[in-house]
Amino acid sequence: MPPKEKTDDKKIVATNRKARQFYAILEVIEAGLQLRGPEVKSLRKGQASLDGCFGRVADGELWLENFYIPPYLFATNAEPLDPRRKRKLLLHSAEIAKIENKLAIKGQTLIPLEVYFRRGWAKIALGLAKGKTGADRRDDLRKKDARRDAEKSFKGSYRG
Repeated sequence: MPPKEKTDDKKIVATNRKARQFYAILEVIEAGLQLRGPEVKSLRKGQASLDGCFGRVADGELWLENFYIPPYLFATNAEPLDPRRKRKLLLHSAEIAKIENKLAIKGQTLIPLEVYFRRGWAKIALGLAKGKTGADRRDDLRKKDARRDAEKSFKGSYRG
């Protein structure tokens, strides 16, 4: 029997659509999430929100704060979990040290981009980001409109 092929499929659970609108993403980092059983069940159902969520380095560890995972209704454990509790991100200590050095630069922050499952494990894509000003956002909108207009003009010109 041939060995199973490793698939790199990922099932996206939650995305932060406003992240690219309000921040310029400089680098993307993938990290594991340390979760409890009922939280994993809620995530698998596609229930999560990244609104207002951010990453922080504290005591040599990387934490995800304000990440909302609603309580799983059918959980049997005695103590309910806080839906917005701090969750530890799983990275090697060298990677955490690099991130900590980059976050020391003024104006840079750690923003979650998406939460997904890869090979059965909960992962999160974090963006090392710098906030955009109002002028930067307007410039991005202008470029997007120009690109859309150019695509429209090319779409109608082909008469094959």
